[in-house]
Amino acid sequence: MVCLYSSASKVGSEAVMFLRGLWTLRRRYCSGRLLLLGVAVCLFYQTLMVARSRLKGDPPAADERNKSTMTEALEVFDELLQDPARLISTLEALERDRYVKGSNQNRAGRVTQAVVLTGQHVAADTEVQLFQRILEQRGYEVSLSRYAETNTALRHDNGGSVEWSVLVCLSGSEKSCLRRVSFSHLQPHQRVNMIPGLVGAFSDVDGLCRFQTDSRLAGLALHINPSACGSPRTKLGDVRDVAQGDWNPAIPTLNLVTVYVLVTSVTPLTAFLHHTGLVRTSEDTDSHTTQLKPFLLQQLGPVASHEALDHVKEVIGQVLMAAALTNEEPSSRHRWCLLCFQLMTFTLQFSGSLLPVIVKAETDLHFDGLRDPGFDGQITKEFILEDALLFLLPAHSGQASLKSPSHTETDDGQRYGGCGGTYGLCLPEHQTLLLLQFLRQLRTPGPFDLLYPAASPERSPIQDFLFRSFPRAEESGSGRHFSALLDRVCSHYTEQRNQTYRTNEAETQTGWDQHSGSQDLPGDRERCVDPHLRQLYTDPPLTLSPPFSPWVKDYRAEVPFDVVTLRLRPEPISPACHIHLDEHRGPRTANYPVGLGNSIINILVTDESAATEPEPVVMTIYTLHMYRESRPSLPMFGEHVMCGFVQDCGLVVQPDQPCGLEPLPGPLSPGEPQAPTRPCTSGDVPGRWVVPCLSCADNRTCDWREVAWQPEGCYHPLLDLPQLQDCMMYRKVMFIGDSTNRGMMYFLMERVNSSLEDWGKAHDSLIYRNVNQGHTHVSYSYYPQFWLEQSHRPTFQRALEQLILRSRPLENSRQTVLVAGGVQWLNTNHLRIMREVLEREGLQDIMVVVKSLGMGFHLPVDGIRSLSLRGVQELYRENSNIITAAKHYGYEVIDTFSVTMGRYKEFLQGRCACHFHEVEKLSFSKAPLHRKMKLLQHGEEPGTGTSGTGTGYSDQPTLQHQDQWAGSNSSTYHVRGAVNQVYSQILLSRLCVRDTGN
Repeated sequence: MVCLYSSASKVGSEAVMFLRGLWTLRRRYCSGRLLLLGVAVCLFYQTLMVARSRLKGDPPAADERNKSTMTEALEVFDELLQDPARLISTLEALERDRYVKGSNQNRAGRVTQAVVLTGQHVAADTEVQLFQRILEQRGYEVSLSRYAETNTALRHDNGGSVEWSVLVCLSGSEKSCLRRVSFSHLQPHQRVNMIPGLVGAFSDVDGLCRFQTDSRLAGLALHINPSACGSPRTKLGDVRDVAQGDWNPAIPTLNLVTVYVLVTSVTPLTAFLHHTGLVRTSEDTDSHTTQLKPFLLQQLGPVASHEALDHVKEVIGQVLMAAALTNEEPSSRHRWCLLCFQLMTFTLQFSGSLLPVIVKAETDLHFDGLRDPGFDGQITKEFILEDALLFLLPAHSGQASLKSPSHTETDDGQRYGGCGGTYGLCLPEHQTLLLLQFLRQLRTPGPFDLLYPAASPERSPIQDFLFRSFPRAEESGSGRHFSALLDRVCSHYTEQRNQTYRTNEAETQTGWDQHSGSQDLPGDRERCVDPHLRQLYTDPPLTLSPPFSPWVKDYRAEVPFDVVTLRLRPEPISPACHIHLDEHRGPRTANYPVGLGNSIINILVTDESAATEPEPVVMTIYTLHMYRESRPSLPMFGEHVMCGFVQDCGLVVQPDQPCGLEPLPGPLSPGEPQAPTRPCTSGDVPGRWVVPCLSCADNRTCDWREVAWQPEGCYHPLLDLPQLQDCMMYRKVMFIGDSTNRGMMYFLMERVNSSLEDWGKAHDSLIYRNVNQGHTHVSYSYYPQFWLEQSHRPTFQRALEQLILRSRPLENSRQTVLVAGGVQWLNTNHLRIMREVLEREGLQDIMVVVKSLGMGFHLPVDGIRSLSLRGVQELYRENSNIITAAKHYGYEVIDTFSVTMGRYKEFLQGRCACHFHEVEKLSFSKAPLHRKMKLLQHGEEPGTGTSGTGTGYSDQPTLQHQDQWAGSNSSTYHVRGAVNQVYSQILLSRLCVRDTGN
């Protein structure tokens, strides 16, 4: 302004003198108008001259000022480089000041918001919960949305709403983030979990191949496997043709090593390597997670392992640098997201050399090589994600300004070069932020190692090549010196860490020598001191209620009908704690069959340290209450068609027969000519399930409450209560078999007594003498006792003989009944033994009913045998052989395999998926008969209803039979299960064949 003022004064004085002269001449030569025109021209000319003078003189002045400022900045950089300790001290003082300011802002009620875009994830996913938990622990208020367009903070970011500080874009939301977020205009404190430049560099169709085809990189030997230029599915082969250093066949072949890299800045490049990786040696078929340093040490030894890890860092750092430089557009200079970060996966291959080659690079965390990528991969991924968040985010919220406080001097009262910048550092705000972040990450690296910049101050030949090929990378001036400043800080911390490591190592050795005689047990260091779960992983993912928290012990979850198995893996907070499912010695991870209705899974957190021997101590129990919905049903209010099915298309037991719903050939309503009018002559008459539907092409349009078993050409009579009680009068019924056989027994007792007042899951012998007002005797023996060792199990012959002995006296007639069978243990040899025992005991004329095999053990459940599809098909053929042999001996047969085959998904509780019954306790108060009937009717299990055909058995008797069934007393227990009810009713009809007129 002073310069401009003096220039203006000079011009003004000259103009006054000129005007005075002109005024004296006015009277002689000029008119008034001409005089005014001359004055205007004069002033315009003087103005142009001033402007010209300024244009000529200012650029040199500006250059001088810029040079002066640059010189001052470079002098500051040189001073900082010479004394990194003072620099670090100054940065730490600034960091403390920012922490205090941020805490004050939090106490003042300032909200720091984090936005998590879930994309293809749901809010209940463990990955979403992880981000929400860590961010809330760090003091952020977390907002969940599926996409950026639906989030309020992102929509009104410039409109006065709460400003977000962290943005997390999960898989499926990346494109939304790139569309909505302007990465070049983010505030310095805002973080996003993606760096667009890196995503663009590694996500194009060329992949790593682009680095070998880019003309700007010609002559640069990046260590990239040629297979990276092929299809993503190209099999990784021999890579000895790639320059890998000295070939040495004696070096063990590591084959594939997958490492996880966290890039925290691109300009300048800073990146860190996580300690966890995936490895696969030449002897392995699958990769497994491991800690990289111990693994390499075991495989290669101390010297070679250190060299190999350095090569890994070097090779990845070179590719990252090439990606950053080749993908940077001139217009985007200085427009990288300052604090954005990117997690990446690099797969490398060693083959006879300590110098690896990169075979794959991905801009996310991938665990494809694991045997169990679902659980192991997701758990490892979340560990790395948690480590990255804790590594990146400071332990407090609030964004304090980087402006210098009133005391801008350093602790020793001096300033660097007399500059009055941030704390006297003379650095721009973005460089100061990067320095603070880099300093914090070096000071508390956690499970990360610095990958780039390298600890060595010397540049590699590839770095020199890149900087020569991309002059902008040098950013002549402060940029180059800032990179050097990062390198110097890195070297300083590396020296300090190495010195501390050597000191600690010596102290540890000395301490070990001094305490070598201590009696402390190793197990004492492995006590389960924090017996809580870190997370509960399930497949399929469950929506837990309440949401998972380590301190909540009880959860509920629902799954749809088609979910028949649940894979469960609880993960403890402390690795010293052990997890067992359901019992002390149960598995840690297991597949559970999920039966219809309610089921419970207990998760035990135990302490198995030396102090608790010999038995583990249960520290905490978590309980998961599962509810599996019944088959979706559509009530019939109008026109419908009758559909039938023999087998489900999800498990085709008879390949030569159709599966799923098919239209029935004719009307099957009561009273129509085609409806069967004669009772069935055996319990194994082939049949099918029938159900009314709007369309047989869609089972969701069916009323599954009305599903019924339909034998071919006949029907199984349903006895009313007086008929049944009269039929069972003075009869003795013996049951031998497993729990499915026992379920039929309890159904018989409830029907005959109109109540079930006694029940138990007995695995030995039972005798009931109070059935049918004491006129019917029922006994039971559990077989086989599979929990005993083979040598201690009673044989079938002995178990049958003991049952007969305990049930005597017995009459050698049809008044004595033996019901034998179970899920899948029965074979034709048992039938032969049964005939021999009965003849020897003088009971060859009694009525024998063989319950054939049934569906079960068809699901992949841990801890028990599991049948493949071929195994189930072979079981069907074995069932046919049993039926043929039983009829040969003159026995009655109930073909439970055909009944359960089409509805194999409708099993109830039990790990075998073979139980189609369940006994539940009822608590009816005394009420009139009609009230009891209504309760019983309303107590029907889902998926049952009355028959609309009158030709077979529906899942429930008609209302008339329910009235008689209810009797005068309500049941204490009730046997529920639609499928079990059907084949148990067939049993009753065969027992009372004389009373039905058959």
